[in-house]
Amino acid sequence: MVNVMLAGGISMAVALLFTKPFIAFLVRRRYGQFIRDDLTHHHVKRGKPTMGGAVIIAAAFVGYFGSHAAVLALSSMGLLKVIHNGISINASLVLFLLAGLGVVGFLDDYTKIRKERSLGLTGRQKLIGQTIVTVVFALGALLLTDEHGLSPASTAISFVRDTPVNLAFAGPVVAVLLFIAWANVLIAGASNGVNITDGLDGLAPGASVMVFGAYTLIAMWQYNQGCAVAPGPNCYAVPGALDLAVVSCAIGGACFGFLWWNTSPAEIIMGDTGSLSLGAALAGMAILTRTQLLLVVLGGLFVIVTASVIIQVVSFKLTGKRVFRIAPLHHHFEMVGWSEVTIVARFWIVAGICITAGLALFYGEWVSSR
Repeated sequence: MVNVMLAGGISMAVALLFTKPFIAFLVRRRYGQFIRDDLTHHHVKRGKPTMGGAVIIAAAFVGYFGSHAAVLALSSMGLLKVIHNGISINASLVLFLLAGLGVVGFLDDYTKIRKERSLGLTGRQKLIGQTIVTVVFALGALLLTDEHGLSPASTAISFVRDTPVNLAFAGPVVAVLLFIAWANVLIAGASNGVNITDGLDGLAPGASVMVFGAYTLIAMWQYNQGCAVAPGPNCYAVPGALDLAVVSCAIGGACFGFLWWNTSPAEIIMGDTGSLSLGAALAGMAILTRTQLLLVVLGGLFVIVTASVIIQVVSFKLTGKRVFRIAPLHHHFEMVGWSEVTIVARFWIVAGICITAGLALFYGEWVSSR
């Protein structure tokens, strides 16, 4: 528990204290955001420093490794009894996704700045980058093992835990290929979902704080009710669950500290560097905590916003009519007349409702199966 709290506290402090100097650096380099021409009411944000996601990523790394170092130091002085303080494969894989998709997002943001346009990498270039990172993650999650010989991920499709639907039905080689494809769907969907939602000051990082908070609780519960700690027919077979809670809290804390500078009126925009990496890390948490489909509920806000874009495109292509004045959904409400702060606050409420529903499903399954 101590290392979880330390990870969140350290990462939050780092993001809170070091975002301002990073803003000054970006201003000196004239690394500013470009805005879509149809969002005329957002032109005031043109030129605002972007790539703030780099601070979130750096703060998460410092929080995670800093918490392990702090716990080790406290235990060596006899001030703390260590239960678990090893750097796990599971948490390392989540950090790999965070950094890997952060690099893809950085290249996208840098392309926008260099070419002075609102569009960065092409869809194909983004897809290639996401696929490379996902393949490495998926292979590591299936083939690497911990000291107990357990792999971080399972080939079973999961909801609140692994279901009987298993990708290994066609043999080990096909199972690996199917898992890579499935992981790519989850990671690409989650990273693009957060990316699409990141259109108003504080909206995406604020919602992300809540989802990472939920995954911190889930991973801690899985550790406390894990087969190694509390063996039984209803225990969770999730390797490295406690360390997953540590890395989740570190990322959530980094987002929380960044919000000080990103809420309206934002002094910095996290850009694709932040949105793609946060979405990928959420998918990584879902895969490694064996709650893949539960992410659809926990990240319900991202699903709703992404669905609004799909509905708009399909409707226009089939009927020539638009369902919303503009997509994504948050921009539609701007056109209706809602203020940016009102939209963000109400969308955060929606995110909170989705997370409450997701946690209720997770806990309800455990209670009902006892």
